[in-house]
Amino acid sequence: MNKKLITLAVAAALAAPAAAMAEATLYGKLNQSIDYAEVNNAYGPFYVDPDGNDTGNFVIDNQGQLIGADTVIFVDPKTGRALQSPGKDFNGWGISNNSWGKFTGQNGLLPKSQSRANRIGVKGSEDLGNGLKAIYQVEFGVNFSSADNNIPSGENGGVSMRNSFVGLAGDWGSLLVGRHDTPLKISTGKLDLFVDTMADYNGTVGFDDIRADNVIAYISPSFSGFSLAGAVVAGGGATAGAGLNINEDSLAGAYSIAGIYSNGPFYASAAYESLDSNMFMDTDTSIAGKQACFNSNTGTFNVFPTCDYIDSAYNKWRIGLGLLDWNGFTLTGIYEQQENLPSGQTPRSVAFVNSETGEIVTGFGQTVEKQQLWQVQAGYAFGNNMFKAMYGSVNRGNTRLFNDTRDTTVAIDNVRALGRSVRDDLEGDRFTWAVGFDHNFSKRTMAYLLYTQVDDDLDGTPGFSGAEWSGFSLGMMHSF
Repeated sequence: MNKKLITLAVAAALAAPAAAMAEATLYGKLNQSIDYAEVNNAYGPFYVDPDGNDTGNFVIDNQGQLIGADTVIFVDPKTGRALQSPGKDFNGWGISNNSWGKFTGQNGLLPKSQSRANRIGVKGSEDLGNGLKAIYQVEFGVNFSSADNNIPSGENGGVSMRNSFVGLAGDWGSLLVGRHDTPLKISTGKLDLFVDTMADYNGTVGFDDIRADNVIAYISPSFSGFSLAGAVVAGGGATAGAGLNINEDSLAGAYSIAGIYSNGPFYASAAYESLDSNMFMDTDTSIAGKQACFNSNTGTFNVFPTCDYIDSAYNKWRIGLGLLDWNGFTLTGIYEQQENLPSGQTPRSVAFVNSETGEIVTGFGQTVEKQQLWQVQAGYAFGNNMFKAMYGSVNRGNTRLFNDTRDTTVAIDNVRALGRSVRDDLEGDRFTWAVGFDHNFSKRTMAYLLYTQVDDDLDGTPGFSGAEWSGFSLGMMHSF
């Protein structure tokens, strides 16, 4: 009898939490792939000391932005030319879950660092009466590997926060507060046939999607297919990786708005997003202001190499169009313009070598401040299968190189520098393409195979290691 009572007590204790969570839904998605990648100049070319004692490197991110530099340049005493080592390629296999084997190369470029978006979450609602309900969601990103390059180090850095919020919803729409994708990101989420794979449009073309903390967002109901979304970010002193900034105190340190039309196979969206300049610098830089960039030696602004002051807000706007699953056919297109890129506003000490004469040109450089990105995708579904393809391109604004004695742009047509003029063709400065095949075992389980390639005019230029890469991926996704 005692054993039966104990069994009943344990069963009741286990059932109580389930009853309390009757309105909660457990959900998630798991995505694993086996990949092969070839990366040109994974460890890029750099200038070397003739005696082999020191090196001078540039570091560039995947949008061609200079994130660090070293002006240590060494010259062959016999020829007067700068000495440059060849780049080293990477060709190898990896297993992807949240990022491609944690491989980052010399400057953070991956094939590709785009997340596989493994996740698990709980969401639900409570009826408050009069057509009003409380809504909530807590979602975690999960990484199946350790935080230390997949080495069994005992570290577990595989959990991160994704969209997590509380809010209210009714016939008037939804209001939520917490961590959430911005409306600009939401506006084209349905248009990427390669989402969360090696060919995801964020990791290949370079569209800039944001999931922000401290979000206050409103999403309207659908009016004959039309809906609106808006969000503000109350920074509370937080920045985008720059540390604390007490001047980042606005209720709308960043804001994002989007209009979406979704009716049957037809889809269209337009979105705009702005991030205040204070989100990209710390308190000391913000308080010092632009005066901190004044070079007393030359009497000019914007040429002091240690100045990280950001003068203008980072703005982007995006348009998306789609014909989704129309008799099996899908066709999508996205265009985005990015203006006042933060890393393009901060001078850096740089040096280039004239490819024809070997002459060293030094000065204070700024990388891309403005660029245009676009992509088209197409797919055809038949039965449980789909063939798909994409092509995308980036046109960058011209790079500026400041002479170290005056604040004027130096002609660098014959210099292997940080960028080239925008081409009047479809390739632009960077272009990418991919083909893929999906097979759905069920509504929740899919296997995929794809090949993607990224070509960049900057490949081979010192500092642009990993600018060109290609790879194929065999993976499986399961949603629950």
